[in-house]
Amino acid sequence: MAVYRSRPALLDAPSRRGVLGAGLAGALLSACGANTPDEVLVLGDQANLSRAKIEAAGLLKDRPYAFRWANFAGAAPLFEAVMAGAVDTAPAGDTPVLAAAAAGVPIKLVAASQSSGRGVALLVAGNSPIKTVQDLKGRSVIVSSARGSVAHYLLLGALKEAGLQLSDVKIGFMLPGDAQAAFDAGRIEVWGTFGLYQALAEHRGARVLRDGVGINTGLNFITASQRALVSPAKRRAIADALEQFASANLWANAHKDAYAAVFAKVTGAPLDVAKLVVERENPVLKPVTPAVTARLQTVADTFFQAGLLPKAVNTAALADTSLFAG
Repeated sequence: MAVYRSRPALLDAPSRRGVLGAGLAGALLSACGANTPDEVLVLGDQANLSRAKIEAAGLLKDRPYAFRWANFAGAAPLFEAVMAGAVDTAPAGDTPVLAAAAAGVPIKLVAASQSSGRGVALLVAGNSPIKTVQDLKGRSVIVSSARGSVAHYLLLGALKEAGLQLSDVKIGFMLPGDAQAAFDAGRIEVWGTFGLYQALAEHRGARVLRDGVGINTGLNFITASQRALVSPAKRRAIADALEQFASANLWANAHKDAYAAVFAKVTGAPLDVAKLVVERENPVLKPVTPAVTARLQTVADTFFQAGLLPKAVNTAALADTSLFAG
């Protein structure tokens, strides 16, 4: 049983771009199935990325369990839904996972993948006078989607690289759909964003000031809620879904044009934007090994020392290696 949602907020009409705002968190949780029966596996998604890949590969069909998708504009509202018990699995980058764990969201890391650092960037308008990261001193930067995002980590690293401090810039936070509307209207001079949102902005003329290559790890994770993992039926379903996700990644890497076409259809993105997103991914799903958690620990320590996590995170303790062996 699969229940699909419409295209993500960043591609909707302007009047609907704020649908995933924090002020509507209650409505969001209700819409994605807060009262879903325990036997239904709720697969969280961001910008329909996972759904597009699964659909393109023709997978997750005729499974021995019921499932449905719950789509979100970013990791912050996705993990809010996990906290509320409305979503069973959540894909996210390294820093949102750490932010969620530090905030007490009950998750385990059940699979990992590696993507290009080009899929996160600091953007400016094509005609912006800002030419280098050094030019950011005294300026405002909007980061999506919240404190602790991959874009926030990029900003931290880019400023350090340029010899600047976080205090040298004024930082604000907006969900990607809302930020996109403001950026398009010229109300944001520097925007830290990622993935489809980044590619769409570039398509519309935005210029990359600094991408994540050499700063961001490119690590992405599939997390599972501890609430779901205590259910034997859901554990089996999640383990099976992970195998399906792994197969979908392999198919997408081998059929980039076909995947991009389905991605464009599912998200409503122009085909050349979809191709750019696909070209920057190339992930292969892998187990959460000690080497992976060690790399994640470096990010966790960096964020904690910068005061961007409320408490230290032991990344090795987050791993559950029993569901996916690769």
